[in-house]
Amino acid sequence: MTHPTPSRGRRRAPTRMERAAGRAAALQKPRVVLALLLLLALTCVLLLDGYLRAEVGGDQRVRTGAGSGDVPDKVLDGGPILTFRGGRAASVSVPAKTIALTFDDGPDPTWTPKVLEILRKHDVPGTFFLVGSMVSRHPGIVRTMVGQGNEVGIHTFTHIDLSYQSDGRVKREMEQTQLALAGAAGITTTLFRAPYSSETDAIDNYSWPVYKKLGADGYTSVFVDTDSDDWKRPGVSKIIKWATPKDGKGAAVLFHDAGGERSQTVAALPRYIEKMRAKGYTFTTISGVMGQRDATGAAGTPPADGTVGASDLSGLQAAHHTATGTTLYEGRALVAAVAVAEWTVPALSAALIVVGVAVMGRFAMMPALARRHHRQRNRRRFGWGPPVTRPVSVIVPAYNEKECIAGTLRSLARSTHPIEIIVVDDGSTDGTAEIAESLGLPNVRVVRQRNAGKPAALNNGVRHASHDIVVMMDGDTVFEPDTVRQLVQPFADPEVGAVAGNAKVGNRDTVIGAWQHIEYVMGFNLDRRMYDLLRCMPTIPGAIGAFRREAVLGVGGMSDDTLAEDTDITIALHRAGWRVVYQEHARAWTEAPGSLGQLWSQRYRWSYGTMQALWKHRKSLTDRGPSGRFGRVGMPLVVLFQIVTPLFAPLIDVFTVYSMVFIDLRAALLAWLAVLGVQLLCAAYAFRLDREKYRYLLMMPLQQLAYRQLMYLVLIHSGITALTGGRLRWQKLKRTGEVGTAAGVG
Repeated sequence: MTHPTPSRGRRRAPTRMERAAGRAAALQKPRVVLALLLLLALTCVLLLDGYLRAEVGGDQRVRTGAGSGDVPDKVLDGGPILTFRGGRAASVSVPAKTIALTFDDGPDPTWTPKVLEILRKHDVPGTFFLVGSMVSRHPGIVRTMVGQGNEVGIHTFTHIDLSYQSDGRVKREMEQTQLALAGAAGITTTLFRAPYSSETDAIDNYSWPVYKKLGADGYTSVFVDTDSDDWKRPGVSKIIKWATPKDGKGAAVLFHDAGGERSQTVAALPRYIEKMRAKGYTFTTISGVMGQRDATGAAGTPPADGTVGASDLSGLQAAHHTATGTTLYEGRALVAAVAVAEWTVPALSAALIVVGVAVMGRFAMMPALARRHHRQRNRRRFGWGPPVTRPVSVIVPAYNEKECIAGTLRSLARSTHPIEIIVVDDGSTDGTAEIAESLGLPNVRVVRQRNAGKPAALNNGVRHASHDIVVMMDGDTVFEPDTVRQLVQPFADPEVGAVAGNAKVGNRDTVIGAWQHIEYVMGFNLDRRMYDLLRCMPTIPGAIGAFRREAVLGVGGMSDDTLAEDTDITIALHRAGWRVVYQEHARAWTEAPGSLGQLWSQRYRWSYGTMQALWKHRKSLTDRGPSGRFGRVGMPLVVLFQIVTPLFAPLIDVFTVYSMVFIDLRAALLAWLAVLGVQLLCAAYAFRLDREKYRYLLMMPLQQLAYRQLMYLVLIHSGITALTGGRLRWQKLKRTGEVGTAAGVG
């Protein structure tokens, strides 16, 4: 049927395809945004995890040997508790025969619970100076710690030497740890111990301003009298000896419940407690010491009888304050975010390992199988059977192809194999059908239909075909004179139901064209050799494929259930028992998308359609016979190499960039270059097999940096569409008609 041409001046009503494309475009934008948000969320999770582990913003510097001329002597020679009440520095000493057990660097999921159990069993309180990042990762331990009657203080968020940090960084370290405490146990604290600090005589001119600033903010800084040096792991006996104060003096004693292997600390602690009690010592917290000081009115002077009053016990957690309002809710949000990171990052790391193994396995498989395929098909004695010389039908579905249709049909007219050409015009509005008829080429028929989509156009062409072999191509594709003859030779084998040709990018002289050229040669044609040898070819390209007419009709023709009708019918043919092969010498030159927008639209349709086709044929996984063979061999390979690996492949780049910026630039860069080197070798071999010029491989590093990221987003976009149940129609790409034959490209 011929559709009337709209009269000039009257606005043409949009076709069915144009209306569907408009609806699809409206639905795509939110999904693109969601795909970008997913990548942004992944980046944020990695940054949070890196910050928690001191990979982001970490500073390993520790100051030693600095002078202390600016520090008052009364502070250097004073007790281990430093306050700034009223803006004046004051030291508090631990009373005689009193021990304030303090623990640094926790909480640790292995050692802190064991320390807490020892303290509970011996009814002894402790003061734990906690690292904020550890608090946020192990909030349950902190809740238990506080609920058991122990006291907590701040040991910064990332365990850095604050004397090197700006005022802003110092403030963040304190506030973030307070938020972590609020989220974990619903409290804040006024106690602080600086990482790498020891006795008060170690205060220097660089750390002194930090202590004064924190004191003005209401913090009490805590040092030590006696250091067990348990972090050196000297043995249980030495830990006990070094932690014991001399001559009955009181002491703030330092142990560690985290930061390394602490089995010696756990073994020494109960023996130490029993030893000190036998010597007449009592145990309290830092707040307990402060309470005694306030009760006596003297700087740490004990009562005359040398006992510890009941007032000390009532103030064991005096440094704690209940978190409320914004602090409480922000703290809970921090703990929740860290919980997400703690679960997500290991999962992503595991996925990265899987993807890495899959990628390297694919790089190992493809060249090996491709070489075997090439040698097998190019042996002098190789043949499919008697030469196929009978005429075939070439079907050209066309929708608004005025730029390309003439070049396509003229290339077919030069065919060395007898053919009939059926142009199925799918409701074009640009005169495509008229151009095809005006060429006056022999054996060309134009079949018109209302706009119904590519699958319907192909099925219409099959119905009008006069011969038992049909070649399907796109309206923007150019064949070489020998293409059809090469393409149909495998049909000499009666088991062959379809043949995939070698699609080449014709417009490869632009950057985006060169990128696609590399992808076609390496990613598509090298893959097809591998799949052919394994007898599980997943896709016959729409640009060039040949089918037995009876095979197509036997599986119900081209289906519009998916956006990838080529993948859909290929899998259907496998399941029906037909063999699908790859013919490398049958070459077609196609016009690849010339802009990022066009490329996105095309690849979105491809990847989403592939997901639809795999889901449609999921029952092949449990079928028997040829269907089951494809389901248990081809389906897993396609899912692994075309969906799972590309979907998670961004992890390789994200982790690489993360490692370059925050961990080890040189090692990460060398690893990335090593992977690129392997890819270049595979690509070079693919170019050799296809007799392509190597100069295009110069674009490969840039392709990995830019083009591959776009493909990641497309696949994520497609996955979101699949999960949300979206549906698209055949989308028309803008063409220029610039593609020529092999002589015009190179």
